[in-house]
Amino acid sequence: MSLTAADLSILLVEPSAMQLKLIMRHLEQEGINKIDGVSNGEEALAHIAQYPPDLVISAMYLQDMTADELINAVQAIDNEIAFMLISSETGQQALEPIRQAGVMAILPKPFDSRDLRRAIRATLDVIDPSEIELESYDVSELNILLVDDSFTSRNHLSRVLGSLGIKHIDLAENGREAVSLLGSHSYDLVVTDLNMPEMDGHELTRYIRDEMGDVVLPILMATTENNQARLGNVQQAGVSAILDKPFEPQTIREMLFRVLDA
Repeated sequence: MSLTAADLSILLVEPSAMQLKLIMRHLEQEGINKIDGVSNGEEALAHIAQYPPDLVISAMYLQDMTADELINAVQAIDNEIAFMLISSETGQQALEPIRQAGVMAILPKPFDSRDLRRAIRATLDVIDPSEIELESYDVSELNILLVDDSFTSRNHLSRVLGSLGIKHIDLAENGREAVSLLGSHSYDLVVTDLNMPEMDGHELTRYIRDEMGDVVLPILMATTENNQARLGNVQQAGVSAILDKPFEPQTIREMLFRVLDA
C-alpha cells in the first residue's frame, strides 16, 4: 500500500511563532497531522536525534544557525531525512549551498499551496519509491556514474536514483575521478554536476565526447547554474539534458525516459 501525505512525520523549524502556526495550518490542509515545531537549530537537532522525522521544513535564518548549516548537521545524524526550505531569500549566493545540499524544494514566503503539494509529493516519491520502467533497459541492471563534489548532493542524487530502482551507482567527487572510472568501467549513464574543482562537468563532457570519442553515452547535467551563456556552451559540448537543482524525483524520472529510451 502506497504512503500518503497523512503518513508523513514532519519537523518544522521556524523562529516566528506566527509563521510556525501558519505553515502548520497549510500542512494540515494537505492532510498532514504528524507535525512537531521548534524555533531554532539546536532544538531541531535534539528532536531529530530522538525522534527522526521523514521531512524537515526549515526557515533560512534561525537564531543559532542558517538552513545550510542545519541541513549539514541533519545529514550527519541521518542522511535519509528529506529537507525543504521555506524562505523569502532570493539571493543566489545564499541559496546556492541549499540547492547543492539536495533539498526536495525551495518554497518562497508566502508560498502557493500547489507548490507545497508538489514538494510533499516529491518527498513521498523518495520515501515510498516506485521503480521506473524503461523499454530499452532493465533498470536494476543499469550502471550509473554520479559525479558531484558535494557529499550531501551525491547522497541526495544517489537516494533519488535508488528510489527509481537503480542499484549500481559509482561515485566520483570531480571530473578527474570520473575519468579514471570511465577508463576501467562501462556505464549506461553519467550524471554530473557542473561546478566542481579540478575538472568540472563541462570539461568532463568534452572529455567523453572528444577524447574518448563516445557520442552515444547519455550525460545528464544536474546544476544550479543560471548563466545562460555558460549553459549554452555546456549544451554544445554534448550533454543529453540539463536538470536544475533542486528537482523532484518525477523530473529525473522523465529525464531518464528521454535520454535512455530515446
